[in-house]
Amino acid sequence: MLHRRTDTLAAGLVTAVALTLAGCGNASVVAEPEQSTQVQTEPKPKLGLMTSLPLYWPLGTEFADLAGGGGEVPWQRPLLEAQHDLVLLDTLSPIPGFAPNAPETDPLEGLKRLAVIQPRGLSPADNVALDDWVRAGGQLLLVLDPMLTGHYDLPLGDPRRPSDVALIPPVVARWGMEVTFDDAQSVEPRALTYKGVSVPIALSGEINAQSEGCSESNPSAIIRCEIGEGAVTVIADAAVFEHRADDAGNDTVNDSGFQSLMAVIFE
Repeated sequence: MLHRRTDTLAAGLVTAVALTLAGCGNASVVAEPEQSTQVQTEPKPKLGLMTSLPLYWPLGTEFADLAGGGGEVPWQRPLLEAQHDLVLLDTLSPIPGFAPNAPETDPLEGLKRLAVIQPRGLSPADNVALDDWVRAGGQLLLVLDPMLTGHYDLPLGDPRRPSDVALIPPVVARWGMEVTFDDAQSVEPRALTYKGVSVPIALSGEINAQSEGCSESNPSAIIRCEIGEGAVTVIADAAVFEHRADDAGNDTVNDSGFQSLMAVIFE
């Protein structure tokens, strides 16, 4: 009985104090939640990447070495990862489920940005998927070099060797563009200015665009076209992704042009 009265009195005192404070409007006695001092960083945008160039994995490294973390990371990879969360792709079209009646997997689902750089070749289904994705609002960088100038110490025919000559996917013509190559041009590298960024090119192709939604510099080795709700930037040269070069074509460690180009493409 004594314990019950004590509990009752204590509850009454707590209620009285609460009512008194509420009547006085004294909000200062209410403890404020602690402010978090942790800095919230913005997540990097995802970038789908399909390429035959050694931009992510070292050239010629065996699978066992890759699994063990061996091989030197290509210089392009940290520059790409500084701006984007990379999603590696080997197909663009939906992948059937493994089990019967299992749903397909769309490799482009959730991606707003995509870089297809010197691909080995796109299947008919890839062309359709890419066209649908761009027209729905995707931002695409498509690099098609008619004659690579980088040195790759692998024999011709080795599946690990990059595609020396780009295969122009039919979807490019569907977007009103044509890529041509002048084999009589000088082999000396030169610089092309695109949106204020100096881009080194060597043995490049030339893009002719018929669409009204394309950039004014036509023809050129770099053209951007508005396609449906999205946009496509086509570069008919891969030198900026192969060489750490300055405006004169000399090998350097100055990679600012690489990152600046990616920034203006996906601005």
